[in-house]
Amino acid sequence: MSATLTLRPLPTASPWVGFGVRRLGRLLVSLWVLVTASFAMIHLIPGDPVRGALGPTAPADLVEARREALGLNDPLVIQYVDYLKGLFTGDLGTSLASRLPVSDVVAQRLPATLMLAVLAFLAAVLVAIPLGVAMGVLTRRGHGRRTEVGFTTTSTIVATIPDFLIGVALVYLFGIRFAWFPIAGNDTAASYVLPVFSLAIGPAAILARIVRVEMAAVLEADFVRTARAKRLPSRTIYLGHALPNAVTGALTIGGLLLSAMIAGTVLVENVFAWPGLGSTIVQSILTKDYPVVQAIVLVYGIGVLVTNLVVDVFLALLDPRSTIREG
Repeated sequence: MSATLTLRPLPTASPWVGFGVRRLGRLLVSLWVLVTASFAMIHLIPGDPVRGALGPTAPADLVEARREALGLNDPLVIQYVDYLKGLFTGDLGTSLASRLPVSDVVAQRLPATLMLAVLAFLAAVLVAIPLGVAMGVLTRRGHGRRTEVGFTTTSTIVATIPDFLIGVALVYLFGIRFAWFPIAGNDTAASYVLPVFSLAIGPAAILARIVRVEMAAVLEADFVRTARAKRLPSRTIYLGHALPNAVTGALTIGGLLLSAMIAGTVLVENVFAWPGLGSTIVQSILTKDYPVVQAIVLVYGIGVLVTNLVVDVFLALLDPRSTIREG
């Protein structure tokens, strides 16, 4: 008798493992590039940042003492290593202008910026999805041609207007002319209205267009025809069957728009004198407070990277067959 040896294939790892390794690797590489770029910023800018912060009349010994205290006289490699150590320990340096720890400045201003970006994103989604679904239903199969042209034209024009210009228009119209809302600060709930809508209007127009296209396509799918053949209520067909399959593409773009909103807060905050990171970074640039600029650039970059990671994970959970997990 002869025994036959059967070789079984080794079990393959879960697709989630491969997905996690790929995304973690990309995140680490992106973080390293971001950290290195933020470190190089202070060395690539012409002139002496300490002299620029203290002013041209500052004594030379004071400038030299401040450079020595900040470690700017050390070799570049040592400065880079010290910068990395500081990041891991939460030490972002000291502000040249206020002499406060940069981490305290960021911690004080970051919540206002996060609140503005998150509220703007939620407002954009709450406006875009119902509007896009309604337009998709009204314009499917070539119906409502005038409605489709009007919606597409209007949304395209709105999406191309910079958010800070929208903010200026809202300030003039609703803050000065009608005096309905405050135009500066974030002391009351009403003060959130104008800056939130300044950030949300453009992304809402983009998302609504995408949802409309996706919705019109899904409504022609076989499973929707089957649902209609079963005489299911229209509400069930649109919201229970079509909508979940129509929002995947919108979520992908939505994540990119959220990243853009985080960066877009810089200009909008300055329009509304919003006490966040956006107004702080502009003031720091004007006063040549480069440690604060470095830290805020790093915070904005990390916010964009984390947002993209969360969107990728959410899309993988929503559609396990997607190439996000398989690629």
